[in-house]
Amino acid sequence: MKNLRKKYPKFIYEKYSSRIVKNNLEIFFDFRIEPDIRFKPKVIIKNVNKPRIKKIGDGALNNLIFHLGLIEMISYWKATCSPEIIIKAGYLNKKQIKWWQDLIVKGMGQFFYENKIPFQKPCFVCSSEQNEGLKKDKVSLSLKNRYLVPIGGGKDSIITLELLKKAKKDIKCFSLNPTEAAKKVIKIGECGNPIIVKRKIDKKLLELNQKGFLNGHTPFSAYLAFLSVLSANIFDYKYIAFSNEKSASEGNVKYLGKIINHQWSKSLEFEKKFQNYSKKYLNKNIEYFSFLRKYPELKIAEIFAKYPKYFSAFLSCNEAYKTASGTKKPFKKWCGKCPKCLFIYVTLYPFLEKKQLLKIFGQDLFNKKELLLIMKSLIGQGRFKPFECVGTYKENRLAFDLSLKKAKKFGKIPYLLRYFEKNEIR
Repeated sequence: MKNLRKKYPKFIYEKYSSRIVKNNLEIFFDFRIEPDIRFKPKVIIKNVNKPRIKKIGDGALNNLIFHLGLIEMISYWKATCSPEIIIKAGYLNKKQIKWWQDLIVKGMGQFFYENKIPFQKPCFVCSSEQNEGLKKDKVSLSLKNRYLVPIGGGKDSIITLELLKKAKKDIKCFSLNPTEAAKKVIKIGECGNPIIVKRKIDKKLLELNQKGFLNGHTPFSAYLAFLSVLSANIFDYKYIAFSNEKSASEGNVKYLGKIINHQWSKSLEFEKKFQNYSKKYLNKNIEYFSFLRKYPELKIAEIFAKYPKYFSAFLSCNEAYKTASGTKKPFKKWCGKCPKCLFIYVTLYPFLEKKQLLKIFGQDLFNKKELLLIMKSLIGQGRFKPFECVGTYKENRLAFDLSLKKAKKFGKIPYLLRYFEKNEIR
């Protein structure tokens, strides 16, 4: 790690550009790591309205695209974790630079922890040189009272979609690189013509990962936040309704005196910080928020249980789509081996029939002895809470307790629940 940082001292956000091709807005970014690495990722927003783009204006649109590049660059900067980040593509004032440094430190906490990178002193310096001449306008247009709902294929966004439909709100589904699960959810939810965005990672990054350059978790929900604001402005939507739950604010482990939170960019802290930043520097009329913020995990599971039409479609297992930096094909189904699978299983167990669960997961996860250590980590008996989007220790213990009580009513108690009861884990 030290050798990489020494060999590659500067990461530079050189420039961005955009064009409209066949009604699609194509966005290009140019990043460079001195002395000899270059990345050119691409984002395509499909079926944009040309008159609307013109109405936004070049300056305001460029400001939104510039900001998308700032969050995009983190995925490439992490390869070397260069000590200096130089922003040539646009202008950031001192308050903005401080905001971005805070986002990187907190949003990349898991990355720093797993790669043993010290960050208690600034591990990088971010600057935008003397670029005040590149300062762009924020969007000042008013927006229609409509809701943009990001869909990822999991149960949380399904609930947001259904509850907003029930409230008779004007809704548009939004999906980045939609998975098969997301496509099925959009179809079942009768979303009509969703907003689809394609993000194309530069293959050079995958090649570097395979060669042993630094890799790890990035604040993906922060990426979606900036992308959704850009999309909401382009398609004329005032409200952006994310589905980040209450439990996302609990951290996982302490490292160098700070709490590391896998879900930091889903937390209430990030939500408030982003709301303020967006209104000040992007568009004061956009309302970004999480529709599920007030709900605990078990309440979310209870609500989801009322929508069986989605049971065969939704997929929340993150292992299902991993490619190991492009070296393997994703298997696109519940793995039944990871913390996320067990977490979803235990939260749904109190509210679904056993046959429904077996149809979803293909097996009874409570009878898998190899999941014992994962169960213990979910309920606070492990070294730390898994780096996954799972509930709080308290919520997880309650979920296992409710599952145990339900299992007792129907006969034989499965292995994990027997262990839970025997060890009086409450």
